[in-house]
Amino acid sequence: MNIAEQSMPIPDHITVPSDLSMLDEWDSAAVAGIIRAKSANGETPAFLFLGRKEALFLKNHLASSFGDDAVTNVNGTYYMGLRVVTIDCGTFLTTGGRKTIRTLQDPIARRPAWRDSETKDLWRFRL
Repeated sequence: MNIAEQSMPIPDHITVPSDLSMLDEWDSAAVAGIIRAKSANGETPAFLFLGRKEALFLKNHLASSFGDDAVTNVNGTYYMGLRVVTIDCGTFLTTGGRKTIRTLQDPIARRPAWRDSETKDLWRFRL
């Protein structure tokens, strides 16, 4: 059986519209707004899909904070909790996938209340 593999970028940048168009530099506030807008019901996007132009903007943005040698490639790194995936196209930015938001439980919140009738003997200082 002869099956030809068709390499199509995921997501398809032709049929999926870009969520944001950046002109000359990375816009962290706009990306954070997109992530917040697509987060609901305890779920948030898992991936940040970038075209070549946006990947270069992100690389320059991170290099300005961490140094040029620290950032060689943004593909596979994490930005704002989303895994960055570069798409082979000129300009594109969207989020995709889903992950649940885990809430941290505070161990102090699970402690019994001070002078709780059932546990007050455990908290009493004894000499």
